[in-house]
Amino acid sequence: MTAPRLRELRDLAAATPQRRVRYVDLLRAVAITAVVVGHWLAVVVVADERGLHGHTLLADLPWTHALTWLFQVIPVFFLVGGFANAASLHRWRERGAAVTGWLLARSARLVSPTTVLLATLCGAAALARLAGADPVLVATAVWLAAIPLWFLAAYLALILLTPPLYATYQRMGVWLPVLLAGLVAAGDAVRWHSPGSALPFANFLLAPLVAYTAGFAWQAGHLPSRPCACATVLVGGLGALLLLTVAGPYPVSMINVPGAVVQNSSPPTVALLALASAQLGLVLLLYERGERLLRERARVWVAVVAANTVIMTVFLWHMSAVVLVVLALYATGVLPAAPPGTASWLLTRLPWLALLSVMLAGLVAVFGRFETIPAPRLATQRGLATPGLPGSPAKWTAAVIFGYAATALGLAGIASAGRVDHGLFGLATVPVLVFFAGAALLRTARAAGGPVSRLGQGDIGPVSGR
Repeated sequence: MTAPRLRELRDLAAATPQRRVRYVDLLRAVAITAVVVGHWLAVVVVADERGLHGHTLLADLPWTHALTWLFQVIPVFFLVGGFANAASLHRWRERGAAVTGWLLARSARLVSPTTVLLATLCGAAALARLAGADPVLVATAVWLAAIPLWFLAAYLALILLTPPLYATYQRMGVWLPVLLAGLVAAGDAVRWHSPGSALPFANFLLAPLVAYTAGFAWQAGHLPSRPCACATVLVGGLGALLLLTVAGPYPVSMINVPGAVVQNSSPPTVALLALASAQLGLVLLLYERGERLLRERARVWVAVVAANTVIMTVFLWHMSAVVLVVLALYATGVLPAAPPGTASWLLTRLPWLALLSVMLAGLVAVFGRFETIPAPRLATQRGLATPGLPGSPAKWTAAVIFGYAATALGLAGIASAGRVDHGLFGLATVPVLVFFAGAALLRTARAAGGPVSRLGQGDIGPVSGR
């Protein structure tokens, strides 16, 4: 890290408003890091007469299924997202600003780096195909690099739904996540009694909504804060998880296992919600200690700030790092593809993680600027209009909604298209075009209203309670 960059990070950390809940930033960084390391450890590379291919470690070593309880932390990210977006939206409205402006500001940090990723993947796939590369290998590589996109599809949908969701939470309180959890359980019941029904697939949105609206409750100070109560939530969640998996009908793995009849994440089940409850209890239990650490140790807080300035880039590109390292080392025979679980395989895990970390650091150095470029604040005024946007407020509200919907649907289509040959650009063409159309619409709206800032350090803080 260069000296000017380090000074910039120190200045940014020093400018943190007192009201900001720093622990939330730490959780975001920890959750994404766990996802990245979990994905890296789960990859099994096979080099045989069929060429270079791979699968997940969970298919080879059943004892690793319990380890997914440590690495399946996406519920924590949705919890943190709910907390952060509730605080940000509340302060935005306190300033009398338009919700349209809030949505535009929120889209910038997510959609811009994702657009760069997709454009790069499509361009690289086309160049590889034109150079004579095996179409099956290209399709597999692009599919692997695009794995992170399914999460963004759900998260973009949640951001679009945040204004009505937050208004609903203000009327219902903690009963909203409770009701949503009940709907997830109902979807599971339908799955067991009517295996062919499409209704359980609603859990792809309902389950993230449970964690997301629990973030609303945490931000509002409506969740337990005493250690004994937090420990009760933790123990209760773990107990329910054990009953549902070890004693009950749900699999132990919280991540998809190839060939398994029931999966806990496709679509999400109540077993995954039980894990989320245990994680919530642990998060609440460590809150006071974590917040105190980040306020008393300046270097730790600078490190958290540094991680969060490129956290979306890290998430988006971490599987691309896998593709590049595999092609550089396994395809050339530099690193042997040892059978999973053997001593030789275990010995390669540390260099494997080290090489991936170096590759990812290089990708972040190249592409991180698309996430961290500072921009002026979006001008806002009281009422429904966003100044600088020509035409009626309703016109631009519709444009923003369509932009969000198109980007979310495009990413969902890309993620669900599967590991097949989609042609020259490697990814399903129609979903990619839908995403680019939505991204262009959002970019046009931001340009029409003036440059949009990433919401600043003061936008995450408690409304009441904590």
